[in-house]
Amino acid sequence: MYRTNFDTVSFGRLLGRMPDAIAQLRGGPEYPAVQGWVRFYQTNFGTLIAAEAEGLPHHEGTCENHFFGFHIHQGGRCAGGTREEPFADTGSHYNPDQCLHPQHAGDLPPLMEEDGRAFMAVLAGQLAVRDILGRSVVLHTDPDDFHTQPAGASGRKMACGIILPTR
Repeated sequence: MYRTNFDTVSFGRLLGRMPDAIAQLRGGPEYPAVQGWVRFYQTNFGTLIAAEAEGLPHHEGTCENHFFGFHIHQGGRCAGGTREEPFADTGSHYNPDQCLHPQHAGDLPPLMEEDGRAFMAVLAGQLAVRDILGRSVVLHTDPDDFHTQPAGASGRKMACGIILPTR
């Protein structure tokens, strides 16, 4: 585990190091242009997650959807399902403590798109890298509303990646 201070300079330095785990995002049949990487860094405060994606659906206008649900799911395969509902093998949100939504350990803030691209770094104190290895990270068509049960009305799964160790 990387020891760091709780400040932006320390977290910024951490992003320059090799992550403890990584997932390559790939779009499903309806969104083949979506691709990206999610990097996971274990810290003494939880897991720092850095996500980048491109090829995201882009809508012109300030009042259009520019947010996409982003979660860690239980399953460890980006397979199964249909063209309209891909990645069925990812299962539900990662939720080892059986909490109600939005308190699932796998609930993360939505990605915000600009011109088809997104970047986000977030500290997830509820996650340890060792516990999510082999699980999936999923990008959804709609933002999580952080209210609707059981999973926040995040829409269809549009991209998926498996969380793999780098060391």
